[in-house]
Amino acid sequence: MTEEILVNVTPFEVRVALVQQGAVQEFHLEREVTRGLAGNVYLGKVSRVLPGMQSAFIDIGLDRAAFLHVADLWQSRGGGQPVPIEKTLYEGQALLVQVIKDPIGTKGARLSSQVSIAGRMLVYLPQDPHIGVSQRIASESERTMLRERIRQLMPPDEKGGFIVRTMAEEADDTALAADIDYLGTRWRQILEASKSKSAPSLLYQELGLRERVLRDIASDQTTSITVDSPAAFDQLQAFATTYMPSLLSKLRRYGGERPLFDLHGAEEELERALARRVDLKSGGYLIIDQTEAMNTIDVNTGGYVGGRNFDDTIFRTNLEAAHSIARQLRVRNLGGMILVDFIDMTNTEHREAVLAELRREIARDRTKSTVNGFTSLGLVEMTRKRTRESLAHIVCEPCATCRGQGSVRTARTIAYEVMREIQREARQFNPREFRILASQAVIDLFLEEESQHLAALGDQIGKPISLRVETLYAQAQYDIVLM
Repeated sequence: MTEEILVNVTPFEVRVALVQQGAVQEFHLEREVTRGLAGNVYLGKVSRVLPGMQSAFIDIGLDRAAFLHVADLWQSRGGGQPVPIEKTLYEGQALLVQVIKDPIGTKGARLSSQVSIAGRMLVYLPQDPHIGVSQRIASESERTMLRERIRQLMPPDEKGGFIVRTMAEEADDTALAADIDYLGTRWRQILEASKSKSAPSLLYQELGLRERVLRDIASDQTTSITVDSPAAFDQLQAFATTYMPSLLSKLRRYGGERPLFDLHGAEEELERALARRVDLKSGGYLIIDQTEAMNTIDVNTGGYVGGRNFDDTIFRTNLEAAHSIARQLRVRNLGGMILVDFIDMTNTEHREAVLAELRREIARDRTKSTVNGFTSLGLVEMTRKRTRESLAHIVCEPCATCRGQGSVRTARTIAYEVMREIQREARQFNPREFRILASQAVIDLFLEEESQHLAALGDQIGKPISLRVETLYAQAQYDIVLM
């Protein structure tokens, strides 16, 4: 399947869309003021060790301390059970660490003391002599051959190891050797910086999204990489010339009048990726809810009645939903635990076919994902590795009116709350008049359906009550002024 990559560059952000068969399959966004930290290497300082949690907080120079668990502490590994973290780390200790997960929500960055540096074809593991091969390379003979090629190309005194990426399958020895040399140079620069700087300090910054397009996103199936900024195009040409010459012929500079994303429908796809409801072509739809702990996806038949019978209608809707769900996970960059509530299927063959379709589509995802199958409650449980914020968390914020709850109290609820508040105020103060400042919906209710209750309240407290609309107030906002 051929694919195009669109790169929209402005001074304040970079947006990347991966398009296959005319449809956006992935969307990446990086803003200059909130650039991701995953992959960065720091010289950190241990600020607190927690033996009970077998973890530590590390100061790497951010507003919030980062988190290091004993399982990610490389020094604790080796020959049996991990060494307790309190016997390895102490407060004030300088420690070389790498961010493996960006700060997400209220959680600080997740760290590892095992550094890995990604190249185009290889990932360098300077502290681990192991040579691994990407799981996407299925042929055992191919995996064995790649391991042997890397061993032969490694410098004689090399003590580290490598993970062979899928890009290495078609690479010749010259390209692999260049990648090994580049990664080794990067690691030596990190070590030299760690000796000359004091903790906390940034030692190595992961490539920006523009460069990662060439390193991580472009593949053999990529037919073109279109860039709409002349300056960014020149920078990517220079980067590709040095590190990835095979991609030079695929770079395209876009100079059309229409915005690049508008031309390919990516702007509309971005709007749809922020919606809670996703309509399916058959008439069914998905409801996607994202929380800090997990993501839930509910499948509904909607207006689809095209099957020969009810079971067939459900089956067809679930099959289409499985295809759409895999795409939505990529476009929205949803990660963590994911629960999918397919429409109930009584036919076992239908259940297995839907699960197989979901697994087949998930296998296309470059982010590691697992589908665990149906639970006892009939839900499909799956996980997707989360290293950066989801699209919604980058471009959206909690609603100021509902405060992220997704709903607001009714006008009648607010009206009753106002009247209770006036009763409380009347017991403590003795003003000439009470004036209610509220939204149009609440004031209209006081003037119409709740007028008798408001009049009765005025008689009860023996004070006049006046009303005034505040057009800038949200429905749940109000003030009571004592005149």
